[in-house]
Amino acid sequence: MSDNYSLIIKNGSCYIDGKLIKYDIGLYENKIKKIGNIEENNSKVYDASGKVVLPGIIDTQVHFREPGSTDAEDLESGSRAAVLGGVTSLFEMPNTNPPTANLVEFEKKLKAAKNRMHSNYAFYFGATPQNTEQLAQLKMWKVVVV
Repeated sequence: MSDNYSLIIKNGSCYIDGKLIKYDIGLYENKIKKIGNIEENNSKVYDASGKVVLPGIIDTQVHFREPGSTDAEDLESGSRAAVLGGVTSLFEMPNTNPPTANLVEFEKKLKAAKNRMHSNYAFYFGATPQNTEQLAQLKMWKVVVV
């Protein structure tokens, strides 16, 4: 493996084996490639001295209100709030108004999310007795059916 990283997080305290240990984290293409002591090179460096470095949280059951009740929350505001709380990946439930339980509504949800989500995301598709014929078509989107 090359010692080139797209980002090196230096001097942060990492929770490893039940202890906070000061380590560096080397990332390449948004993936952790090394945790340990890393010598600086031509990579971008972020000094995390005095900070605790934690992994992002994955929330597999969020209830945003788009469409239907966007006065309460929408995809953009909900994902922005999630990121500010340390959530880097989220799965949005289908119980909106109308529900994300048919291909038309699912397509609308994907379009609504484009360039508005501030985290990694996935959408659940609601399974009902009325939409069983559409479930097989979802394989092309790699979705989870609930």
